[in-house]
Amino acid sequence: MPAEHLAVPFKTVVLGVEVTVKKVDLLPGSQIVAVCTRGWHRQAIGILDLPLPDPAPEGAELIEAYRHWGP
Repeated sequence: MPAEHLAVPFKTVVLGVEVTVKKVDLLPGSQIVAVCTRGWHRQAIGILDLPLPDPAPEGAELIEAYRHWGP
């Protein structure tokens, strides 16, 4: 599971805004989300919708594998 192996925190850009990915959670129903923050704002984004930065954080290859083999 990516949550155990992804190096967090890391920064990425979502809809043109820089955010910090603080953690990865598994929600009921087996959905994996990245918990992103900017200032006091916090938003969970589906891991498959999360744009990865370049260079990608350690463990990002598991997200890519999930994109390929996941739901």
